Amino acid sequence: MEAGEKESRYCAPPAPLPNTTETRKDMADFKATAAVLDRCMGTVLAALDRGGLRDDTLVICTTDHGIAFPKMKCNLTDHGIGVMLILRGPGGFTGGRVCDALVSQIDLFPTICDMAGLAPPEWLQGKSIVPLMNGRAREVNDEIHAEINYHTLYEPLRAVRTDRWKYIRRWTDYRRPIMSHIDNCPSKDLLFRHGLSGQTLKGEELYDLIFDPSEACNLAEDAACSKTRDDMRQRLDAWMKQSDDPLLRGPIPAPETAAISDVEDYGANDLWKRKERTEKNW
Repeated sequence: MEAGEKESRYCAPPAPLPNTTETRKDMADFKATAAVLDRCMGTVLAALDRGGLRDDTLVICTTDHGIAFPKMKCNLTDHGIGVMLILRGPGGFTGGRVCDALVSQIDLFPTICDMAGLAPPEWLQGKSIVPLMNGRAREVNDEIHAEINYHTLYEPLRAVRTDRWKYIRRWTDYRRPIMSHIDNCPSKDLLFRHGLSGQTLKGEELYDLIFDPSEACNLAEDAACSKTRDDMRQRLDAWMKQSDDPLLRGPIPAPETAAISDVEDYGANDLWKRKERTEKNW
């Protein structure tokens, strides 16, 4: 290192990103922002403690998708659907324990009903996770589900996950990664330069999460996994029917007020730049 040169931060990126200067910096910046969030959460929790509300308040901290890096956010692999979910409060939500059970965000509403002693509405989906916290159960779900309809544009995907397997299905003829779905960052620029936008996506994906936790080897066309694929297909079909998925009735229209990107856009900001140019021409 040259004299006076500022030492670079080193922070290994998560799979499925390559380990490069760009991705290390991206991950270091992400962890720096996470540290800010952690301090802010601590401020809230400390205020509840000072007010004597610790034992009467359930604090839920979660996110809407995986971290905003390529191959993560806006994907239905575990990198995309693995959200942060931290709960603190009465009912066993103490002690800094880690729970590895299959849990979905639709389980939060039933959990709140359970803790409040309220009967859940008949139409409510999901299951209370209180039994996981008080030791009455090790699992409350045999499977969980995830979906995408719109982000910057229409890309309907559905997924079902068990403790070992993940099955993903696409309902679109466009089979390339959508660049505008990915937040602009150095990691995105790196992968784009190496041909990310030209990759071909499959209509079905099947992953063995024990031997392939990064979900890199698609087994959907592997004859040895055909029974598992068919079982996961049936699980997904059953859930879509049970939940009255609108995709079963055809393409899902965008809300009237939605702003939809073009499939060739590199980032979401391209849409707003076009709108600004159009408004100026008016």
